[in-house]
Amino acid sequence: MNPIHEKRRLFTENRVVNWHEHVWFDQNGQLDEALCDALVEDAARTSTDVVVCSLPILAQKVTAEEFRHCNDTLAIAMKRYPDVIKGFAFVNPGYSKEAVEEIDRCVKEYGMIGIKMYYQYYINDPIVRPVIEKCIDLDIPILVHASKLNYHPEEQPFVSNGVHFAAAAKAYPEARFIMAHITGGGDWEWSLKAVADTPNVYTDMSGSVIDARVIEKAVAMLGAKRVLFGTDGSYLSCVGKILAANISDEDKKIILNNPDFERYLNRANA
Repeated sequence: MNPIHEKRRLFTENRVVNWHEHVWFDQNGQLDEALCDALVEDAARTSTDVVVCSLPILAQKVTAEEFRHCNDTLAIAMKRYPDVIKGFAFVNPGYSKEAVEEIDRCVKEYGMIGIKMYYQYYINDPIVRPVIEKCIDLDIPILVHASKLNYHPEEQPFVSNGVHFAAAAKAYPEARFIMAHITGGGDWEWSLKAVADTPNVYTDMSGSVIDARVIEKAVAMLGAKRVLFGTDGSYLSCVGKILAANISDEDKKIILNNPDFERYLNRANA
């Protein structure tokens, strides 16, 4: 058998869940159906069973009206591909009351299974506490845009790094945090070290960075059960990274379908 096909059996013969992807607006502020369809086609080509998506606004200032529109649009994508696309509600925690209400609405009305926050506030900022507490109450994970920026940090002045995650995780040990895209840029090894001793912080392997031994380091420092498969716009390169990683097939299977997150998917399918 072709060595590539042999490696691909990890995807074709096992359940695969992608925990970090996005759908986007078109130029009219509606769901970009072509991009949504292309994402699902990528999932099919790579034998990915489930793709967990959000629709964030990549800006410092996001209003409550704007994040509600994001989630209403994501819900359209979920209805378009109900067996493939699951949703993480996007909120700006600066609007505490509105954000908490929106999380409740998205979980109960749309069946979303987690939340997504961007870089409006550090994850351990006191203003984020009501959002974290709501997620604990609903038993849903918290995915947060993350990086340890060494160049041009002024472009994302409140982006959370590993130290912020560790602080939030210690304050809320019952919460489940996902430190996004360990290969999304910045000093990923620094961030891994910062959260190594906080077991309720997970990471996903999405992102365009292809530094050598990223996956190996993440598994060595956190364990495979704290690493999630994700792509975040770099689908094929992330598939390549997990296939090429010098870790056991059992660890790869855990990353591709993390058992610690199975209950969220079961709830979405109930």
